[in-house]
Amino acid sequence: MRKLFSLLALLAATTLIAADKKASDPPSPSTPPVAKKVHTENHINGGNLVDDYRWLREKSNPEVAAYLEAENRYADAVMRPAEALQKKLYDEMLSHIKETDVNVPYKEGGYFYYLRWEAGKQYPIFARKKGSLEAPEQITLDVNELAKGEKFMSLGGYRASDDGNLLAFSTDNTGFRQYRLHVRDLRTGKDLPDTAEKTGSITWANDNQTLFYSVEDSAKRQYRLYRHKLGTDAKNDDLVYEEKDERFDIGAGKTRSHKYLLLESSSHTTSEVRYLDAANPTGEWKVIAPREQDVEYYAEDLGGQFYIRTNDKGRNFRLVTAPVSDPGKKNWEEVIPVRDAVMLSDFLPFQNFYALAERENGLPQLTVVDLASGAKQRITYPEPVYTAFPQVNREFETKFFRYSYQSLVTPLSVFDFDVEKHTSTLLKQNEVPGGYDRSKYKSERVWATAEDGVKIPLSIVYRTDLKRADGSNPLYVSGYGSYGFSLPVTFNGNRLSLLDRGVVMAHVHIRGGGEMGKAWHDAGRMMNKMNTFTDFIACTEYLAANKYGARDKIAVEGGSAGGLLMGAVTNLRPDLFKVVVSHVPFVDVMNTMLDASLPLTVPEYEEWGNPNEKPAYDYMVKYSPYDNLKKGAYPAILVKTSFNDSQVMYWEPAKYAARLRTLKTDKNVLLLKTNMAAGHGGSSGRYDYLKEIAFDYAFILKQLGVEP
Repeated sequence: MRKLFSLLALLAATTLIAADKKASDPPSPSTPPVAKKVHTENHINGGNLVDDYRWLREKSNPEVAAYLEAENRYADAVMRPAEALQKKLYDEMLSHIKETDVNVPYKEGGYFYYLRWEAGKQYPIFARKKGSLEAPEQITLDVNELAKGEKFMSLGGYRASDDGNLLAFSTDNTGFRQYRLHVRDLRTGKDLPDTAEKTGSITWANDNQTLFYSVEDSAKRQYRLYRHKLGTDAKNDDLVYEEKDERFDIGAGKTRSHKYLLLESSSHTTSEVRYLDAANPTGEWKVIAPREQDVEYYAEDLGGQFYIRTNDKGRNFRLVTAPVSDPGKKNWEEVIPVRDAVMLSDFLPFQNFYALAERENGLPQLTVVDLASGAKQRITYPEPVYTAFPQVNREFETKFFRYSYQSLVTPLSVFDFDVEKHTSTLLKQNEVPGGYDRSKYKSERVWATAEDGVKIPLSIVYRTDLKRADGSNPLYVSGYGSYGFSLPVTFNGNRLSLLDRGVVMAHVHIRGGGEMGKAWHDAGRMMNKMNTFTDFIACTEYLAANKYGARDKIAVEGGSAGGLLMGAVTNLRPDLFKVVVSHVPFVDVMNTMLDASLPLTVPEYEEWGNPNEKPAYDYMVKYSPYDNLKKGAYPAILVKTSFNDSQVMYWEPAKYAARLRTLKTDKNVLLLKTNMAAGHGGSSGRYDYLKEIAFDYAFILKQLGVEP
């Protein structure tokens, strides 16, 4: 998710702020770097977008890297007095991680697959055992080996063939989400010459020799599906499908029964599915139902029928069945109707039952349905606020449904639910070393009132013996509120470093997210986007008014589209926040959404609007953070980005920080920190990433005046 940039501009004179100062000049600790100005304007829809820092998008220009490095040196200089605190925070967070660990194995085919970690190593090791967990281990993929000589390494796809002999996987060594497909012969451990570039989804046909994979276009949209026969030159691979509509991405996968391959074309509001007999890879792909604007549907097969989750009769989705022989809409039969209060988020079929992932009253729910009797069993949970999701369930013929559960105080826990006995068995709860005592911490679900009267859920956690009744605690508030994404309420051992210093932490589930169903998303997107920002402000005001934290000790954080949130609320209420931390922020909304060549822009017209159309332009320009910066006082701000980010191009936060430096009238610190060898998620290695978190936390604690 978001984002990037560009605009049709009129080039004017070039000026430098500060005489003779160059972006490459090393700054002193007291002097931030100053970016040069190159004046441009874009006249569109009766408006005028002024942009003096458009030149920063010239990635190959040495001045750009020099400026970013100068900002990095300045940030490091400002934070140098807090280096001891950063080291202390890093050590604390590391102490809460079981460095040598293994996850719960899942069974697929005749193997048990799992990943494990070894102390001192940055990346996981993927392995399996044949037939039994007592069997010898076979390492299928050691990401540490793949990462040798690389500054970044990310694993994309990981799919074993049905016979277990081959592994298709993909890797990105820059952070730009540009994945290369590889095939490994697991019998020999050697990689085959079969490769493909810029790939996305990968799936095997049932012959264990045919591989389907999607590739991206110049705007990083997955738009073509190819069929590859092992041992042949990928240059001659058959093009199976090409998606012409620029709003749509494609992805291919296999149904849980392994009977069919599915090819899904989807935009933010519309989808279409094609299917193919997995045993006949050269056969004809057939459409389940032709696409209809604003109608989504997603399919699985079970018992000779397709089970289809669709929002054709209501935004919260219903479940229907259709015969595989003729699955068109005229043959759809309803199994579960649309419910206003319950969002049907997912459907997982098994041979004798199916599981439903739902959301109700702002919380996830998991329900298991017996196929023969129709009897339903909803799994129950012990805490008022939590996250529960289906885990990896690769076995189709089983009586167990595997799911995970966690909360703000309960570590990730994996369970098997016995469908016959209606009981859950704990398989593993992540160990939290370093003396974690969950009884010292409490989580709450409360509701704030938005300015239009709508109730907004909040999830709060704090250490009980450190929470003060007078409301004088430091307060940390995070949010997202876009794409219908529900902000998960999860356990994170890193947070203990803040909680153990008396910081009260709150996650706000504002409109634009999906916590309360699709209507919740609709109420915070397109021409309703301002609700996202005013909701966040209302939630923060509620927390201070109800003595969860002090008004003069409020830190807020968000990333990507949550960085848009940070920029917008800071412009609206700079007086409300003491500290703002903005990760890879989508802050240059107008310029990005006016450049259709950038990744995500055209598909996301259905999330933000198309500013080439005047009504959308007039609305979006009112909240675009970069375009609404003005002279005045701002909080202490840390802006973080990555040079190889393909979702929010580095120049958005760089331009934002450069412009803000010329407008802020306060003496509060403004830092821009760029990871020059990473992508949207920051450093790929777990220890390197931990150092980035320690930097963030040290900045927050220092600015809030919290003692180490």
